[in-house]
Amino acid sequence: MNLANKITMIRIFLTVLLIVLLLFPFYMVNLEFPKILIGTISVDVKYFIAAGIFAIASITDALDGHIARSRNMVTDFGKMTDAIADKMLVNSTLIILTAQGMVSPVITVIIVFRDTVVDTIKMIAGSKGKVVAAIKTGKVKTTFLMLGIVLTLCYNLPFELFNLDIANFLLVLATVFSVISGIQYYLMNKNIIFSKEEKLENEEIKEQK
Repeated sequence: MNLANKITMIRIFLTVLLIVLLLFPFYMVNLEFPKILIGTISVDVKYFIAAGIFAIASITDALDGHIARSRNMVTDFGKMTDAIADKMLVNSTLIILTAQGMVSPVITVIIVFRDTVVDTIKMIAGSKGKVVAAIKTGKVKTTFLMLGIVLTLCYNLPFELFNLDIANFLLVLATVFSVISGIQYYLMNKNIIFSKEEKLENEEIKEQK
């Protein structure tokens, strides 16, 4: 459990905390978060707290990877937990915000579907001894997505005061880059996925057993 992996575990903890904050029925235990008026917009402080937690967790996503690479701390455990932590943080928050009517279900379905396809490609490549590296469009998608989620949790403020729907614009951009990067992942790895040579080798191993 090196420093990079500890930071990843912190992100998982923050994600669980975020999920509880957004889903727990606090009214059932006589607990309510204050609401404040910003301009003509009534906002629930709970979502600002959630935005802060999400932002900190997002920063740890970049931090643990940088530390792992710069200090030669890359491990199989770290790769696995980092991928799990990323999906837990982003996809869980997207699903919750969609259920609460704050994000379009089209955006969430496309992004979750794309992530499932890309993760499957990575697993198939990994089973054949190949490593699928992150690509630029995927990183751009993640950046737009995280910024869009933070702004959504913050009621699109301060842009909402000027009738500029920047939060939704960023989420739409993230969805577009999600599709583009998903197609790129497939095109870059389709030879590995449908490798006949690898299938033959696996069949020979089975026969030997």
